[in-house]
Amino acid sequence: MSNILIKSENLIALQWLLNQGYKNKIDLVYIDPPFATGGSFGIDTNGRVATISKSNTTITAYTDHLTGKEFISSLKKRIHLLYQLLSEQGSFYLHTDYKIGHYVKVMLDEIFGIENFRNDITRIKCNPKNFPRIGYGNIKDMILFYTKGNHPIWNEPKFPYSKEELINSYKKLDALGRRYTTVPIHAPGETKSGTTAQPFKGIYPPKGRHWRCSVEELEKLDQAGLIEWSKNGNPRKINYAINRTGKRAQDIWEFKDPTYPVYPTQKNSDMLDFIIRTSSNENSIILDCFSGSGTTLKSAEKLKRQWIGIDQSEVAIDITKQNLQGNLFSQYKYIEL
Repeated sequence: MSNILIKSENLIALQWLLNQGYKNKIDLVYIDPPFATGGSFGIDTNGRVATISKSNTTITAYTDHLTGKEFISSLKKRIHLLYQLLSEQGSFYLHTDYKIGHYVKVMLDEIFGIENFRNDITRIKCNPKNFPRIGYGNIKDMILFYTKGNHPIWNEPKFPYSKEELINSYKKLDALGRRYTTVPIHAPGETKSGTTAQPFKGIYPPKGRHWRCSVEELEKLDQAGLIEWSKNGNPRKINYAINRTGKRAQDIWEFKDPTYPVYPTQKNSDMLDFIIRTSSNENSIILDCFSGSGTTLKSAEKLKRQWIGIDQSEVAIDITKQNLQGNLFSQYKYIEL
């Protein structure tokens, strides 16, 4: 299999992929379909993105005229095909907004099963806006995350700690100037026998608790200098900031959109990197059937994944081809259907 860029109405292209033997072969689908705004999106002759209101000099990139039930029905047809293309370890991310997203979720629950709904992720998309309106300022959209089953590809996602977070979480300094904190070496629950109930350095766990690991392991930690003893003789385990790989990702992400996008609704490339690292492995096939300027495809290529991109817009295909030029990118098949 190889990378494929397809210029086509995506309903036709997805069925073509099924006919070509891609059923159950796609490990990750990310899509950013129209948001049922009723508007048109384009690029003017100076290369600037023009949204909603467009001048006579604007080249239309895509239209977003389907709304309401018609929009949901159209999207549902495509999701049914995407579901068939997903592997049993596959994940599905749909990017949408607060106006239509909850209706989309009901439809996705029907296809994937509500038990395979994983997250409604809030994505901070821009800085606060201060113009007056009836309602609160909108700085976020949403990503609906589903898996096809109970055993998806899952590479534990982490965000790096900021300098301020490290200082606040690791307030102590050792003799070498390394930041650390300490945590109890006991846990709730009393055991009457076994290695976690035995005395450590002549000390038993507090009443109603047990050691978090065997006394043998505690001895090894102590010999390695990873047990700190308080003035009262209470032991605590030392955790160094330098050993932290990052903080576990939560369901609020801050990946702001490019200030000067080359294509309408172009998304943050770091966000696509993050999703692809988390929910696919090297050589997994990544599919985006609303691929726009090809941000998903570029991230997949950079992270050594295979990819398939689909868009029917001439503008989108031209920009994608430009973005995939250069020595960093492998060869790909270009197909028009």
